[in-house]
Amino acid sequence: MKKIYLIAGEPSGDLLGSRLMRAIKKQTAGEVEFYGVGGDTMQREGLKSLFDISDLAIMGLLEVIPSIPKVLRHIKNTVDDIIRLQPDVVVTIDSWSFSARVHKALRKKKTNIPQIHYVAPQVWAWKKKRAKTMYKYIDRLLTLFPYEPKYFTPYHLPTDFIGHPVIESEAVNANADAFYQKFSIPQDKKIITVLPGSRKTEVSRLLPVFIQAVEQIHKEHPEFYFAIPTVSTVAEYVKAGIKNCQLPIVVTETENDRYNAFKASSAAIAASGTVALELAILGVPHIVGYKVSPFSAWLAKKFLKIEFVNLSNILLGREIVPELLQERCIPINIRTYIEQILRQDTLYAKQIDGFTKVREVLGFGCHTPSENAATIILNEKK
Repeated sequence: MKKIYLIAGEPSGDLLGSRLMRAIKKQTAGEVEFYGVGGDTMQREGLKSLFDISDLAIMGLLEVIPSIPKVLRHIKNTVDDIIRLQPDVVVTIDSWSFSARVHKALRKKKTNIPQIHYVAPQVWAWKKKRAKTMYKYIDRLLTLFPYEPKYFTPYHLPTDFIGHPVIESEAVNANADAFYQKFSIPQDKKIITVLPGSRKTEVSRLLPVFIQAVEQIHKEHPEFYFAIPTVSTVAEYVKAGIKNCQLPIVVTETENDRYNAFKASSAAIAASGTVALELAILGVPHIVGYKVSPFSAWLAKKFLKIEFVNLSNILLGREIVPELLQERCIPINIRTYIEQILRQDTLYAKQIDGFTKVREVLGFGCHTPSENAATIILNEKK
């Protein structure tokens, strides 16, 4: 019986982890036990999480500082749990700040347990020097993008491109009609999806701006309904944020409803991140917006080494999705770009063509990324 320890520190990693667990169960015929840290979707696959991952869903330097004692306590408890259980392999998923500290602590303990990290930290964007030292803390790295291994393999770290899990997302099976029917939305109405993030800090900054934008849009387009797909960690926070809103808004919390909302949408307003890549895969025209604290923004401007933050733009090397960051993330800018999309002008055409190319770049062989990851993980030896 294989014993695998998985650690996912935020909702996007939790989703990757659940798919990985399904692939591992399939390849081992169910002869596997899972332990570790994860969210709702991993727990539905059989993981009993050591603690609530919402404790780790923090963005921005100033936001992190008050939570440091709790995070350090979670690191110690996680390492102690791994030592006690002695799993066949430890796999951390994304959340490199937390994951790295767990890996470093395990290395000091000289456990001889194979350590794998799934989702490369964006060293090409922030700290290229980090790639030179990662081999000291992990035995193997699994990457989502084809351009990433070149940053790590020169520094003695075995690195595998496995493909991006967005291509195996349930999004590809989404059903627009099912969304209209479940939420009793008249068929003559159109839908705009609003995605203010999966962390409380994101929602607190983005939801008010996004809502002001859709209020302006609704004045000009009363035929539109609005969908806000969210996750359990911030669902109540989102509902409280729109309590006094007079718009026709539907808030959803399940993965199925989320993707059906995407499929039913004429356009979307999204926080920057993986969700924007899911919209691209489904061919939903959208804009991205993001805000952090002024100090965090200053640090990003000083140290960030990339031209774009949106993954579709990065993959194509050109801007097809408008990026409204910091002071540009205001209602009038959001409204202006969404109006262009709704008119199906050149921005709309550029996105639809670009999304086709994004899908081509992310396609990978006859196996899903999760299957590729599971094979590598199960073959890692002590």
